[in-house]
Amino acid sequence: MNTPPVYGMAVSDHLQRPIASAVPLLAPDRLVAIDILRGLALFGVMAINLVFEFRVSIFEQFLPQQLRATAHGAGTTFFVGGDASSLNAFSFFRWMHRTSPFDIAVAGFLERTISMKAFALFSLLFGIGLAMQFERLDPDRRAILLLRRLLVLLVFGLIHLTLIWNGDILTEYALAGLLVLPMLFAPRWLLVVGSLALLGFYFTGLLFRLVPPPDVAWTIRHMSEATRIYGSGGFSEILVFRVREIAAIAPLHVWIFPRTLGLFLLGAFIWRSGVLRRAGKLSGWFFVVGFAALITSVDAGPSLAPVTLALAYGAIIIGAASTSLGARLLGWAAPLGRMAFTNYLMQSLIFSAVFYGYGLGQFGKLGVSATLCLGIIVYIAQVLASQWWLARFNFGPVEWLWRTLMYGRMQSMRRAGAAIGSSCAISA
Repeated sequence: MNTPPVYGMAVSDHLQRPIASAVPLLAPDRLVAIDILRGLALFGVMAINLVFEFRVSIFEQFLPQQLRATAHGAGTTFFVGGDASSLNAFSFFRWMHRTSPFDIAVAGFLERTISMKAFALFSLLFGIGLAMQFERLDPDRRAILLLRRLLVLLVFGLIHLTLIWNGDILTEYALAGLLVLPMLFAPRWLLVVGSLALLGFYFTGLLFRLVPPPDVAWTIRHMSEATRIYGSGGFSEILVFRVREIAAIAPLHVWIFPRTLGLFLLGAFIWRSGVLRRAGKLSGWFFVVGFAALITSVDAGPSLAPVTLALAYGAIIIGAASTSLGARLLGWAAPLGRMAFTNYLMQSLIFSAVFYGYGLGQFGKLGVSATLCLGIIVYIAQVLASQWWLARFNFGPVEWLWRTLMYGRMQSMRRAGAAIGSSCAISA
């Protein structure tokens, strides 16, 4: 098995056999369509993180409607089903930053088409990845290995959260994974029931009402302080502020946590249903499901729409990537998807260096479109770097460290002899 995966080829009807507990997934045994989907979803996550969290304070989105200037094309809600009038994300931009109409339009487009949808898609992929790992590991060791895997992810997340960027999602995913882990031993029907129950609870918006967003006065003071400290502070000053800000950001994760758990379980069910392993034969059905979910999203509401749109995007991309033409057109994203963990952390390092005071200090200064252009440049560079790296090595650097700590022994890094690939991504 010396041949590395060919990213321009559709892959299906494989991954049939279990892999020994101390051996990572073999490269030819990967579902390349999933890698492609993960690589494309990473762009959505990057775009939202960059425009709405690295560029300005995340709390801009929670200013009440009456304090915002009127802006045509204003967006809808950002997180979960509370009062939509209190969560409009964009009409405040012109008043606060004198944002141009074009930037407002770009921000509105990102919110309507990508915001929360990319995160929902990543949650599905994480659940799929957990189920894949669970299936391939030796039954006698799968619990301890997956537990170790998630605990290592938690450590990575806490380091990222405190030292680099407090918009981190790894910590939430690790904690949610630890809660979902026992459910992986359950039958498929229980995965569905658990997923529907958690998503249903999320759609009620109860947690949003129990843990409301901060009041207006606090938000305005905090935004002013964040702009000053993040934009001109040194590393130690930003570190102190970042750690202090975690308590204010925590409710955002509380609101979304039931959805994360529900999508993890749904992703695990999707994998165990076997449809992804037969994607090449079922590509037409993936398109049908995708377009049906797309139509459903039109009147789905602010809480349900991110979930239905994530399902639509995922089904359509998997359907396309499972055809020969689609795989040729989208295959460039597969190496990026295989190194999603490394690329995600690299984005945080690059963007914090651009926006924070210990770097270029552009926090609160760059417009939406200029910031998105920066993100596109970084994303293209990561596509090329991922292709170069995986032509020479079996894992991304962070994926290698993650697997080494999980399995408790050094993994073979350089591609030579029996080339070993990896299921190394945030969602694997």
